Amino acid sequence: MISRCGAIILAAGQSRRMGANKLVADLDGKPIIAHVADAIDAAGLPPPIVVLGHDADRIRQALRERSAAFVLAEDHAEGMARSLAAGITAAPAAWDAAIICLGDMPLIPPPLLRQMADRGSSASIIIPTFEGRRGNPVLWGRSFFPKLGMLEGDIGARRLFELESERIETLPWTDDSILRDVDTIAALDAIRQQSQRAVHHL
Repeated sequence: MISRCGAIILAAGQSRRMGANKLVADLDGKPIIAHVADAIDAAGLPPPIVVLGHDADRIRQALRERSAAFVLAEDHAEGMARSLAAGITAAPAAWDAAIICLGDMPLIPPPLLRQMADRGSSASIIIPTFEGRRGNPVLWGRSFFPKLGMLEGDIGARRLFELESERIETLPWTDDSILRDVDTIAALDAIRQQSQRAVHHL
């Protein structure tokens, strides 16, 4: 079992496809990004590192009632890789691994985060899958932190996946929550409708 694992929430993007900051959009009475932070807390992980960039003050405000460490990615406009690098650089020395969470994925279940943390090690790459499709979040062991810190562009860690394909461990999951992000208004509406149906069935 891993001795120490934390989570990093990437929250620096400009939400271009959404037309407004999707991370502060309301879902069930709280901002999208707050759902991610609450899942991390419910999984028993330490307060997350939140990587800020565009609209940083609004992200801080959205998480004002929650414990978190904030780091500003000054070069976030150069692509997701720079936000990832900022988060990895800020990871405490005690962390053996970090789970990289996207701020626009409010359905990520705490049990998944817990399982990833329990399975991980400093040499791990763990990716959840649903019906053969890779999703998010992704756990990276500390041994990969230097390479993550050197990534550039807007493809995140996909290039590193290719280089380290033999090291990847997949974690099959039971539903498509690991694939559901809020990139568009239509995607947000679909998640809201799903949430309402779930409430009605309680």
